[in-house]
Amino acid sequence: MEVYLQGIWVALQGAPMTIAVSIFAVIVGAVVGLGFALMRKSEKVIPRGIAKIYIEVVRGTPMIVQALIMAYGIPYLLQHNSICEINFRWPVLIIPAMLVCGLNSAAYMAEVIRGGIQAVDPGQVEAAQSLGMSKKQINRFIVLPQAFRIVIPSFGNEFVTLIKETAVLSYVGVVEILRSAQLWNAASYETFPAYIGAAVVYLALTYPLSKAVGALEKYMMKDGMI
Repeated sequence: MEVYLQGIWVALQGAPMTIAVSIFAVIVGAVVGLGFALMRKSEKVIPRGIAKIYIEVVRGTPMIVQALIMAYGIPYLLQHNSICEINFRWPVLIIPAMLVCGLNSAAYMAEVIRGGIQAVDPGQVEAAQSLGMSKKQINRFIVLPQAFRIVIPSFGNEFVTLIKETAVLSYVGVVEILRSAQLWNAASYETFPAYIGAAVVYLALTYPLSKAVGALEKYMMKDGMI
């Protein structure tokens, strides 16, 4: 039993990094995702096309591949073409890791936000137009506040998902929950307790958050907020 508790304790050492990366990724995902959502709704072909390509490429490729490209592929490309020499090592490695998670989240957030925008009653937009409000004013004061209120539960679900998906960063050397367990396993050969400990820590983080998001969604539906 003691070895399993040690496995949980070791995995917990990586929890702050996992949480920090997840929070950063959700914030970046929301901000960048909003930009791409508005581009998808644009009447102009070029911004709409750029947003669509970005979303399809990011959603169509595994995040582990994106992390490997960011951590190793881009530095190799820059060095190979004598542009500059970049060597991402720990702890500097956390920068591309956070960017990968944030930009990956942005592709999913963009679709979530776009769905929230489409859920806003078109009659309100038409009423605002009849009052002479500009498109920018309509988005700022009418559409986006309601859209964000609608997608709040989805933001929570994305945060829960990111906590689990940050495990792929262990393959590029980021010392998060899974990497902490892997390092302890390599030193102690306690394979099963190491990975059981990681699983317990992930569950301890995601289960309460999932319940909280579910409760928030029920509350908002009960009050007619979504």
